[in-house]
Amino acid sequence: MKLKYLLLGAMSFCSASLFAQTKTDTVKVWGNCDECKSKIEKAAAKAGASTASWSDETYLLAVNYDETKTSVLDIEKAIAAVGYDTQDVKADDAAYKKLPKCCQYDRKPATKAD
Repeated sequence: MKLKYLLLGAMSFCSASLFAQTKTDTVKVWGNCDECKSKIEKAAAKAGASTASWSDETYLLAVNYDETKTSVLDIEKAIAAVGYDTQDVKADDAAYKKLPKCCQYDRKPATKAD
């Protein structure tokens, strides 16, 4: 009987793993340097990204994540919380001002939509 439950549990775990909703997205994130890269990628990972890679040349962050556990918006919010504006979420001024001077990128002016 225990073997039956053990096998059912193992099959359930494997099925859930096989059907995980892994998604890949690319997000624009403003920043300047390697320190920015590290902070942006760590914030994305903390928000649930399984992989995150940011380019200081293109300002693009490529993320992979399980969409049953997080979303690209949650990842963007986590990045904004550490001071970096994303394409959809602007960091608040206090978080931005806490960034080291080398990381304080030129911010886009607010628009009526912001």
